[in-house]
Amino acid sequence: MELGKLYLIPTTLGDNEPLEVLPISIKRIIEQVDFYIAENEKSARRFIKKVSSGKSQPDLNFQLLNKFTEEAEIHTYLDPCLRGEHIGLMSDAGYPGVADPGADIVSLAHSKGIKVVPLVGPSSILMAMIASGMNGQNFAFNGYLPIDKSDRKSEIKKFEKRSKEFNQSQIFIETPYRNDKLLADFTSYLNDTTRLCVACDITLPEEYIKTQTIADWKKTKIELHKRPCIFILHKN
Repeated sequence: MELGKLYLIPTTLGDNEPLEVLPISIKRIIEQVDFYIAENEKSARRFIKKVSSGKSQPDLNFQLLNKFTEEAEIHTYLDPCLRGEHIGLMSDAGYPGVADPGADIVSLAHSKGIKVVPLVGPSSILMAMIASGMNGQNFAFNGYLPIDKSDRKSEIKKFEKRSKEFNQSQIFIETPYRNDKLLADFTSYLNDTTRLCVACDITLPEEYIKTQTIADWKKTKIELHKRPCIFILHKN
């Protein structure tokens, strides 16, 4: 029997119409697939309904992959592929597998000889990077910084030093309700000449992307609370 495929299905980065930012090929794949692995079943069903309103919701099968998922459960998630069924892997926003637990499923698929098919869609990390004006040939995604104040300060200084030493742009994300605090920490701990890009609500009507020096950020007032953001620093 031919194995099913694992499709990496990108979702929207906010509450906009999927086919405004996603290619029609996403709709075609969703219409073929009834098995899904997702962070949240309710939001995944809502997304599928938006993309393909005629698809039968009772026919959909979901396995949940989030911080509550036991590692032992994951090993059975790809069983439908072994029976010849295709599976769609979805994140709550953007691409599965980047800053997302989906990477474990993709790794499992490779170990089982299941074909992995990445589909075209928005990545807030890459979109922020290309819009920042920083070094697109040498950059690093670092995820979240420590919450502890002392640890965070030392990490910010470390990444600033690394950026200067290797001419490497440093990318970060934060829990949306902590965005304003992170921006304040960047302006407190980074050198005034270091550049910082703040990119939030990417692809949405209220999209905001701005790159300037820390000295200029100290004079800028912006409300980032609960807005999905990407932060990128670069020290020349």
